[in-house]
Amino acid sequence: MDETWDPPMTESRTVFGVQLTQQRNDVIIDPRSSFKSIITPKDSSPLSDSAYRDLTVATIALKFSQSNSVSYALNGQTIGLGVGQQSRIHCTRLAGDKADNWWMRFHERALDIKWKKGTKRPDKSNAIDLLCSGEIPTSDIEKEDYEKNFEEVPQPFTADEREAWLKHIGDVAVSSDAFFPFIDNVFRASRSGARYIAAPTGSQNDQAVFETAEKLGITFVEQSVRLFHH
Repeated sequence: MDETWDPPMTESRTVFGVQLTQQRNDVIIDPRSSFKSIITPKDSSPLSDSAYRDLTVATIALKFSQSNSVSYALNGQTIGLGVGQQSRIHCTRLAGDKADNWWMRFHERALDIKWKKGTKRPDKSNAIDLLCSGEIPTSDIEKEDYEKNFEEVPQPFTADEREAWLKHIGDVAVSSDAFFPFIDNVFRASRSGARYIAAPTGSQNDQAVFETAEKLGITFVEQSVRLFHH
């Protein structure tokens, strides 16, 4: 890779004989300038360094993701990414489900799995994913393939166990590449521990979204650049 190469300011794509030209995506996601406008709560104290970090990580992930997209981040890493969906709530649910799955991996049952000797890393990864997502196979042949990885087959998580463990996740930063048009996105983000939301504004339903975030104890920050990528 040539680090000195500077790409042109415009990029083009031809689709069925029609040439589309636009300015390339050269937006800079900067913690202090991209997230300086706190909308709610009005009396909010300045964001913490960890909040700036996680909002930045989540938003950079959106810059390079297929729209529509929503990203969840915590501890300096992306923990859930929902991209390429036609509906924003589907992005929020998909990313939230991935964040939940990530958090379930820290449950002692997932950490203490007794693997059968010789189990390969991809098989371990897939088995952990099935256990933590609650998608454990029930059909004979698929169940047999799942259980062959263990010395002791771990018990599935019950709904109550999942709910209890997921209550411990918090301080998650959520970023959206465009505004949240409805409050259902805020509700879903909250269930996965959202403490901060960054998104562009401009929806007719902005006020309801802001009010819902405040009721749920979420700091809503305006991120003024729509990061559509198609």
